[in-house]
Amino acid sequence: MLTPERQQLILETVKKRHTVKIKELVEQTGSSESTIRRDLDQLEQAGELRRVHGGASIQTSASDEPSMSEKSTIYTPEKEAIALHAASLVKDGDCIFIDAGSTTYAMIQHLKGKDITVVTNGLNHLDALSEHQIKTYVLGGLVKHRTRAVVGTGALQTLKQYRFDICFIGANGISLNDGFTTPDPEEAAIKRETLLQSKNRYVLADASKFEEVTFSTFAELQEADIITNHQGLPLDSYRDKTTIKVVTP
Repeated sequence: MLTPERQQLILETVKKRHTVKIKELVEQTGSSESTIRRDLDQLEQAGELRRVHGGASIQTSASDEPSMSEKSTIYTPEKEAIALHAASLVKDGDCIFIDAGSTTYAMIQHLKGKDITVVTNGLNHLDALSEHQIKTYVLGGLVKHRTRAVVGTGALQTLKQYRFDICFIGANGISLNDGFTTPDPEEAAIKRETLLQSKNRYVLADASKFEEVTFSTFAELQEADIITNHQGLPLDSYRDKTTIKVVTP
């Protein structure tokens, strides 16, 4: 396969699936991993796509945000490993907050049988929590259709009446200079308030979120521990500012 043909196929795949792994492109094109990496580097330099850990994704702006359905189809084994470890931190009697998002959603199946109270702003989470008969409170406010998150003044006012033993928060970006970020200021406000109301604070983030910055900062790195599958990037600089637990599928 000629280079222009191969690179066009890569672009079509990335645009269709939003995020794709290098090994999948190797299988699709019949090329070597080094060839695919070189193609991705060239396409990124041309502004056609964005390199992420282990693959590539579509070029986005700081305010762009994938939908809940799009998030749930990528990095599934990694998110499952992160969610399993996060759920293991929850003890009987805990009152916890579970943020809207695909990785936090994956926690719920592992909370079955625990005597806990959950508060969430994730509409997708409600059916799973109810199915496992977990005592649940949902914030009231404005519903974001793309992420299925409840945000806004009403949600913030409701949130302020609660106090949590543990919170589990999602993030779209993690960087040394900008801390934890998310595209929407209203979701950032919910995350920020939740951290203030929690004794123990965890951000759940797969490797693709590192060295990314989106529109709204909701916390500095030292304000929450991180649970991730990230192993590729040297994490010493991050560990100078926060605690990181690395888990693998």
